[in-house]
Amino acid sequence: MSRSKFSADQFLFKALQKRKDQNALRKLVQPNGLSDFCSNDYLGFAGSAKFAQNIEKACSKLIDSNGSAGSRLLAGNSFFAENLESYIAKFHNAPFGLIYNSGYDANVGLFSAVGQKGNTIIYDELIHASAHDGMKLSSATTYLFKHNDLVHLEERLKIAEGIVYVAVESIYSMDGDQAPLKEIVRLCKKYEANLIVDEAHATGITQNKGKGRVQELKLEKEIFARVHTFGKGLGCHGAVVLGGELLRDFLINFSRSFIYTTALPIRSLVAIHEAYQLLQKSESEITRLHKHIGTFKKHLSKKVTLFLIPSNSPIQCLIVGGNDAVKKMAFHLQHSGFDVRPILNPTVQKGKERLRICIHSFNTGKEIKELCSLLNEYFENKK
Repeated sequence: MSRSKFSADQFLFKALQKRKDQNALRKLVQPNGLSDFCSNDYLGFAGSAKFAQNIEKACSKLIDSNGSAGSRLLAGNSFFAENLESYIAKFHNAPFGLIYNSGYDANVGLFSAVGQKGNTIIYDELIHASAHDGMKLSSATTYLFKHNDLVHLEERLKIAEGIVYVAVESIYSMDGDQAPLKEIVRLCKKYEANLIVDEAHATGITQNKGKGRVQELKLEKEIFARVHTFGKGLGCHGAVVLGGELLRDFLINFSRSFIYTTALPIRSLVAIHEAYQLLQKSESEITRLHKHIGTFKKHLSKKVTLFLIPSNSPIQCLIVGGNDAVKKMAFHLQHSGFDVRPILNPTVQKGKERLRICIHSFNTGKEIKELCSLLNEYFENKK
């Protein structure tokens, strides 16, 4: 029997050293008090005193506990959880919903469960890592298609076998652009494929009370499954998979990230419910968010817009290129008071390293214009 010539610690050291050499080593960063242009808290729910008060008030009316005491299939289920799932499903005009502990858990659990042997999953090349991990745990054949490329998607659909699933994000997390959902629905109908849409970065920010892109386009009945996460625009934690009754029952029986994890505690479920309640009263915040997005794009110079990935979402990305260059630019912005983070290779393709700038309803016009001035100055001097 052969053994590695390296110890476990030597292997870990080499892997970390390689990341250092690439200037791509990740580190945890403490809150810094800078103007927030990096978080996914698009409407400011996560830091909202009103939201926190609503949660505490609602919790005080319930029998409180520190934890759920088990998985949903053991001691962790409750009337509150099931009623919440029904409430969320109704809000999103879906038949049924199943709550997961996070968006990551939801995607891993969904794709690993439906991706049975003999089936095919076709996915946009920029879909989230959690979907990739779910597909790796599945037994399905998987094909990527080029980002938002309908011709390439149709080529993949022509060779797909078994039950076919197509997986996309309504708004992509690292580019901020939108999937052409109407056209993808048309292709899925033509080839009898089942469409899965991750609405993580559309939840809370669309101008239909934050219900997401699928409802904005009135495509609810055309979608096999939707994933809405609560840790971004809704400022709390968890996720829901929306779909038919058969899908919900199937996931309860076969989705390992649902079956074998301790359920969310009642306080987390209350927070989700209160987030949806607050969302329905947040039209002014959503309107302000989109006004700020327009302000940001308006005040960038023409040269800067050449590096801007087209997006109408809160996620605005400027391609800088190279881990060294993008980290240097992010540091400059942070030193100037703006919390903008670099997105490095290997998270994104080499040469596509970028500044990922997130706009929020709570940012001020003054902050946005000052940030634009710094970006204009940098890119005007960029050779």
